[in-house]
Amino acid sequence: MANDIRPLSDLVAQGWEILNYSATDYGGAAVQRFLLRRQKVHRVLSVRPKLMGKGYVVTEMDI
Repeated sequence: MANDIRPLSDLVAQGWEILNYSATDYGGAAVQRFLLRRQKVHRVLSVRPKLMGKGYVVTEMDI
């Protein structure tokens, strides 16, 4: 489990606060989105399973 990627846990440990959460269906796979805030900076974190293989695709966007 040491090789697991835990982007949300890492961001919360860095001081980011979770403001909102949503989950939508994208091609049969659930996409989870988190709105985060730290010191007036906002970020959207999207997590979805890979279409082929194991693991997740993680994208971050500053807004």
